Amino acid sequence: MKLKGAKSVHYDSGPNMTPLVDVVMVILIFLMLAGSFAGAEHYLVSNLPFRKNGGGDATPSAVPDDPPLTINVDNNATHDGYIARVDQYAATDEEQLAADLASLRDKMAAIGQTPDKVQVVISPGHGVKYKYVTEVFEAAQSVNFKKIGFSTGH
Repeated sequence: MKLKGAKSVHYDSGPNMTPLVDVVMVILIFLMLAGSFAGAEHYLVSNLPFRKNGGGDATPSAVPDDPPLTINVDNNATHDGYIARVDQYAATDEEQLAADLASLRDKMAAIGQTPDKVQVVISPGHGVKYKYVTEVFEAAQSVNFKKIGFSTGH
């Protein structure tokens, strides 16, 4: 007597796992789309306020009494480029601005303000290109100002 089933290979693979994997993947994709892994930060966190009533958590004795040196950067209407205004100076390129900032630095040093204590705030106007803001930043660094920050348009 011959048995056909005895010679055939018989695999017992268990339950079909394909529907389970499909459901888990759908749940995983849903959670990835619906959840957030970190909160959105719209502003950079800084511990150095610009004024005594600023938003940093520095002690009042660490906040300088002097107002910041503000550099307003606007698009130049006469040619492609920028115009940077600080106090009574107006510069249209990095070298001219560095010379003007060096003059201001020397005037501040004459009254006892060292460049490492002066807060420089770069305030770009609407539509100013980043490369111009970078040039102004590099000009301020080239005359040894250490505390350089940015503000939203003026």
